[in-house]
Amino acid sequence: MEKIISVGIDIGTSTTQVIFSHITIENLASAYSVPQIDIIDKNVFYKSEIYFTPLISETEIDGQEIKKIIESEFKKANVAKKDISTGAVIITGETARKKNASLISEQLSDLAGDFVVATAGPDLESIIAGKGAGADKLSEKLNKLVINFDIGGGTTNIALFESGQVIDTACLDVGGRLIQLDEQNRLQYISKKIKKLAADLNLNLEIGKKVENSELEIIAEKMASVLSEVLKAGEKSSDYNYLITNHDLSKNYAINYVSFSGGVADYINNDHSGDLYKYNDLGIILAQKIRESSLYKDHQVYQAEETIRATVVGAGSHTTDISGSTITYTDNIFPLKNIPIIKITPEEEKLSKEELVKVIKKKLDWYDLDFEAQTVAVAMKGKENFNFAEITELAEAIIAGMEKIIKLDFPLIVILENDAAKVLGQTINRLSKEPKAVVSLDGIKVDNGDYIDIGKPLARGKVLPVIIKTLIFGK
Repeated sequence: MEKIISVGIDIGTSTTQVIFSHITIENLASAYSVPQIDIIDKNVFYKSEIYFTPLISETEIDGQEIKKIIESEFKKANVAKKDISTGAVIITGETARKKNASLISEQLSDLAGDFVVATAGPDLESIIAGKGAGADKLSEKLNKLVINFDIGGGTTNIALFESGQVIDTACLDVGGRLIQLDEQNRLQYISKKIKKLAADLNLNLEIGKKVENSELEIIAEKMASVLSEVLKAGEKSSDYNYLITNHDLSKNYAINYVSFSGGVADYINNDHSGDLYKYNDLGIILAQKIRESSLYKDHQVYQAEETIRATVVGAGSHTTDISGSTITYTDNIFPLKNIPIIKITPEEEKLSKEELVKVIKKKLDWYDLDFEAQTVAVAMKGKENFNFAEITELAEAIIAGMEKIIKLDFPLIVILENDAAKVLGQTINRLSKEPKAVVSLDGIKVDNGDYIDIGKPLARGKVLPVIIKTLIFGK
């Protein structure tokens, strides 16, 4: 048994925070088996204050100020950089769209340990927030559909969970800091989309002009109405379609539970009789209008485990050795670091080849490769015994589904739980039109949201060391 220190750093549209935790890991395998190291306990021992994310401009993050904040929190937590074993830096929301987001993530990865560093697009952010809120665990415990609305400063990220697995996501440009005021309620900032929404509501909002409470209520009520449409059947309004960030839910679902996370959620679940403009934005008024809406009133609301802190508290790492006799890999491409996983469920594996291709492409889009090019690994359980036709069809589906990765000239990485990686990798190589770097591994169990490192071959190429990094969420 070993206890390590992990750190989670969340840089969002509105807020930045740092969380330190103790992660306890233990080897559950026998002395004569391949190590099976699991995370058996986590304990958050320090939470920073929540800072407004410092920006140089509307399009640029202030990296130096971010670094100062994080370094000061290390001191307050009495944690030295050398004490950190692992961690996660997650850049989310509007902040992930800033032009220097990738540079910031690189700078912060040097702060400590071997960090998972992710610039999260809307889909990945939805999943991270939903897991942080505990929606995945509730869906697994009750075997019900649970949808989480993570309402932040710039976006509302939506994730739907069934039996512990994410099955759909969506994102809307609805958030508490899309309108910002000064101490005299004069307008300091309004996003382009909300300015148009206000104009359509016959509201003339101009920078520097005082905004009336009634005007903000009208806008917040419209935002809440748009969020309510997520769970309504039938044709959506033009406002709804306008505020969609990337895509809607793929179909109408019979939702059992609704949960809310993000900064706005604190004021949805609790009555607020204090200053509506405590944060000089629309957030508290928006929360009140959501509480009055059909989204809240017509559904069974589950109290999220976390609201504004519904994010990672770090990353737990464990190492697995894999037998070289059942794997395929291309030389001279290792080590590979911090590769995100998309997991195909056993139910999805049973789909037709055409449907499986669609599923892989959709999950690949979680990582917004058009915005930030990176390799992604596809994982699945896989059958214990494939016949020739089955392995050929699976290889064809992976090649077609991972087309974007192949075109970016990244290694094609496939991970199976069952013992079929060698024949699958060989089949992918055989069917590929051009020679590509292929890594096909088995005996590895991973999930959506995990990251892996693959080290250089050991034991004369018979073993590839793999480190699995699981994002950790805490109460």
